[in-house]
Amino acid sequence: MAALTRVVARQRAEMDRLQDLAATSAVLERAKGAVMALTGCSPDAAQEELERRAKQARRTVLEECWITLGSLGSPSRTASGPAAADAVLDGPPAETEARAVALGRLGQALVRVGGPQDLARCLLEQLAPDTGADAVLLFTRLPSGGLDLVGHAGIDEALAGQWSRVPPLTGIPALEVLDAGQPRWLEDVEADRKRYLLIGEPSEQWPTRAWLPVATGASADVALGILRRRTDPFTPEVRHHLLAAARLCAGPLRMFGPRHGHAVGADADAVQTVFDRLPAAAVLLTPLSSASGRIEDFRIDAATAGTSDEVGRSGRELVGLRFLECWPTVTGEPLWQGCLDALASGQPYESEPFARQRVVAGVSELATYSARAARLGDGLVVSWVRHDPSDRQEQRLADVQRLGNLGWANWNLVTGEVIWSSQVFTIFDRDPALGAVPLARLPALALPEETPVVARAVGELVREGRPCDVPFRIVTRQGIRHLRAVAEAVADADGTPVEVHGFVQDLTAQRNAELALVASERAILTQHGVLQAERSVAARLQDALLPLPKKPVRLAGLRVDIAYLPAQSGLNVGGDWFSAIELPDGDALFVVGDVAGHGMDAVAAMALLRFTAKGMIITGSSLTGALARLNAVLLHSRDPHGSATMVLARYNRRERRLVWAQAGHPPPLLVRDGEARYLARPFGMLLGASDTPRYEEAECRLAPGDRLVLYTDGLVERPAESIDRGLERLARAAATPATAGPAPLERLLGAMLEPERRDDVCVLDIRVPRDGEETAG
Repeated sequence: MAALTRVVARQRAEMDRLQDLAATSAVLERAKGAVMALTGCSPDAAQEELERRAKQARRTVLEECWITLGSLGSPSRTASGPAAADAVLDGPPAETEARAVALGRLGQALVRVGGPQDLARCLLEQLAPDTGADAVLLFTRLPSGGLDLVGHAGIDEALAGQWSRVPPLTGIPALEVLDAGQPRWLEDVEADRKRYLLIGEPSEQWPTRAWLPVATGASADVALGILRRRTDPFTPEVRHHLLAAARLCAGPLRMFGPRHGHAVGADADAVQTVFDRLPAAAVLLTPLSSASGRIEDFRIDAATAGTSDEVGRSGRELVGLRFLECWPTVTGEPLWQGCLDALASGQPYESEPFARQRVVAGVSELATYSARAARLGDGLVVSWVRHDPSDRQEQRLADVQRLGNLGWANWNLVTGEVIWSSQVFTIFDRDPALGAVPLARLPALALPEETPVVARAVGELVREGRPCDVPFRIVTRQGIRHLRAVAEAVADADGTPVEVHGFVQDLTAQRNAELALVASERAILTQHGVLQAERSVAARLQDALLPLPKKPVRLAGLRVDIAYLPAQSGLNVGGDWFSAIELPDGDALFVVGDVAGHGMDAVAAMALLRFTAKGMIITGSSLTGALARLNAVLLHSRDPHGSATMVLARYNRRERRLVWAQAGHPPPLLVRDGEARYLARPFGMLLGASDTPRYEEAECRLAPGDRLVLYTDGLVERPAESIDRGLERLARAAATPATAGPAPLERLLGAMLEPERRDDVCVLDIRVPRDGEETAG
């Protein structure tokens, strides 16, 4: 299984490499195609031209490809190559080389970017070490003249939401950069705050900021913002670096388009499906702009069935038509300007009532409407409300009561007349034939323990005119219901309440959901406590079964350092274990194993394997024979599906001979004369994997000064990383020459382990003393 894991990891790494290679090749081919289209040259000549430009500007070919793709259509760049404005690296040689390397890394990283949000994260990761960047923002200009935040990194989602749409106001640095086409370096927060509207509160958290234009066409249409917590100004080198990075960004932005946010058109079908079920009159509009950016018209992307234009077309017949084509007189009405204002500012527009001719069944009739325009993404939803007769209004009121599970009630305190809507009878589960309940008897409907609360609220309402909002419960044929009553009094000229009106709402479903949530949270806390208790018991049991020596031990002339470190994340105890004993004949036995799983079952399996293995070897079993019997024991244990890995090693002191066998376990690491290598693994199957296993032994002669490391996979495995990288890292760490300070095993663990470990770690560090060297102490 370990070998298969490594094969899969190598294949994944190779696939990643091939994907990067394919992405890089795609960028190169696009750039070559652009050069060919501009110059009419052959593919080979296009590549030579790109290489010439890169060499001239001291850039990598990939950087030149990004710059070429980003500058298509820009008048500042011609088919002959970079314009005079192209920056050339200058400065001290070491500094220039460092900047060139950093920009080369950025150019390579851009091939893995899939959208503006990925681009922002990539820029922050690549720019932070060299420029001190702490946050990156990408704004693109909207057709309305405002800004849209299409990518961000280093700021929280709340701040990103506040600045996701920016209206075309003065004092916005990003807008000023796009208008002027020149960068802005904000290095004095007090002065900048007086001139600009700064992102973030307080603004002092980013004392220095840079805003850079990114041109993906004839003019700058994307603003790149760099926010820093550093107070020192941008040095010329850092400014040059950021400007060069901004030029590289134009290529990816042009390839996938700067806008990958919400697009109305992409969701038009879904919106139309919703519109088909709406009784109102409404259309979904997408703005259509001229070359100058001025909105000339809107395209209708969805329309409700109740919407009709001035010639009688309705519903889906309007989709795809122009707004002014359907309602040409709108341009001279307040609605048109209201639509433009709503799109620019994001604030909904509400019109005054107006009269309009409507065609119904071929007959034109005059009706009064009110219009509303509200922004949705990049577009608008425009709806019309007709001032209908009272019977239609009553029907809609009934629908609202039914959908909201609420009803209205009115009590005349002078005449005693009581009026309930039909929904109130439904909520109280009361037959309308019995009539409505007077206000004085309303508290009696509540549960006995809640009657005083309702009675006090009703009394204050009737006597003092104090509004009430009181929750209470009632008993119905369907069970207990949770209700809310809200009411207010109407007083006469003397201030005496004469009428009470309000509503009653059924909150049973909401309350049941809240109670279910509380019960779920309690169950989670209880389960957490159970798991914590199990971990505590398992940890104590593990400590009792697996005592850890406090200092190095001496076995058969060898010095053995032992380390066992439990996982730091999760509630479960792992099944890693070790054994290091001296056999009756003077040989030493070393065992390291790892039981699959965690918790009490893993600890029980660990104890079974540990003591059985020692017993078998002490009574004369061979290493392979012991592994075969341990495999049978595990197959017939309490968990027949359990598995484990193990390495067994027997050392003969007189011959300095190490005989070892393994069952699906990582190989021992031998360090000799400052060089580290892994011992070739003999064949051995995972314990518990088969009822017909096969195991083989291997032999190794140790020499004075040798170091042998046995370990579990927790030492070399990291999430999202191939185990081969972990093995390489272990070999480098073990081969590092000893220095003054911590013990060798302590240094090894410090080099290998991350602060947050997800798995147990067990290590036996075995050393063969040099002649005349002490083996213990």
